[in-house]
Amino acid sequence: MAASLPSLGNCKNLLSLSLAQNKLSGSIPPLVIGLSSLSDLYFSKNYLTGSLPLEVGLLKNLGYLNVSENKLSSEIPGTLGSCVRLETPRVEGNLFHGTIPTSLSSLSGLQILDLSRNSFSGRIPEFLEGFNFLQILNMSNNDFEGAVPTEGVFANASAVSVMGNSKLCGGVPELQLSLCKSKGSRNRRLSVTSKLVISLCGGFLGLSFLLCFLFICWYRKTENDHSSVSPTKSLFKVSYQTLLHATGEFSSENLIGVGGLGSVYKGIIQHDGTIVAIKVVNLQQCGASKSFIAECEAFRNIKHKNFVKVITACSTVNYQGNDFKALVYDFMVNGSLEGWLHLDEREDEVH
Repeated sequence: MAASLPSLGNCKNLLSLSLAQNKLSGSIPPLVIGLSSLSDLYFSKNYLTGSLPLEVGLLKNLGYLNVSENKLSSEIPGTLGSCVRLETPRVEGNLFHGTIPTSLSSLSGLQILDLSRNSFSGRIPEFLEGFNFLQILNMSNNDFEGAVPTEGVFANASAVSVMGNSKLCGGVPELQLSLCKSKGSRNRRLSVTSKLVISLCGGFLGLSFLLCFLFICWYRKTENDHSSVSPTKSLFKVSYQTLLHATGEFSSENLIGVGGLGSVYKGIIQHDGTIVAIKVVNLQQCGASKSFIAECEAFRNIKHKNFVKVITACSTVNYQGNDFKALVYDFMVNGSLEGWLHLDEREDEVH
């Protein structure tokens, strides 16, 4: 018989349908494969194309399914797992591909399973080991990979055929497959790789810490050197406004001395009431700015009980926008050196 399959959707009580060894072509009509009354279905050795319809899952009473030696393609539908009474599914000699659906794990009553001469791939499902009634398993000439199980039907090499799957390994010795690469060897390689990565990371972190330490040392040395060159930068702790208020706007009443490079005022720092002597540098005088820097440097490096302590310094601009520099000393109530040296002369002038 050479034709396409007719629709048999009205044959509600059909139990067995055999159309094997004909020249039927085209796809399998869903209405044919969806007759829930069917227990045996033979479509082998025809020219059927397309996929196995999803409606195959409606065949709740199906025990024998043979669609071998056709040109069926696509993947095995997962709905086939609903045919829980299925004992013999034969799909060999087609163009099926993809992995074996995990839903077939419900077909625990399988006795014969022939998947040979297709293009199935992936690992052999381990659930097949638990099929206690499985007597013949043919998975030859596909593209399966990985380790072949060794329990259940796989323990009997005469009941299992896996030849023509170049990526398979392991199994019982009678199958004569190559040994699988052991997990221990992979773990050892992984361990060596991990150690190498950890060593490299540890070395990198150690080098990073060393570089950070050297940078900190260099930075501190640079800061110290910079402070030696410009000592005033570490002394700028009071503002012009603070000194202005402390001296009553540099009033003559607070003036306690005048020198070649500036004037000295008595002042009271408002926030803590400290009495200080404030030397305001006369920047109009030639060399006054350099003298200010030199004095800062000298008092920074020299400590002696007979020298007046420099509390801080101020280098900024005043309210008129002019440069302003001043040194702030501890206030000494015993007068100045000049006053003590010329004390007799002043007394004579008074008399």
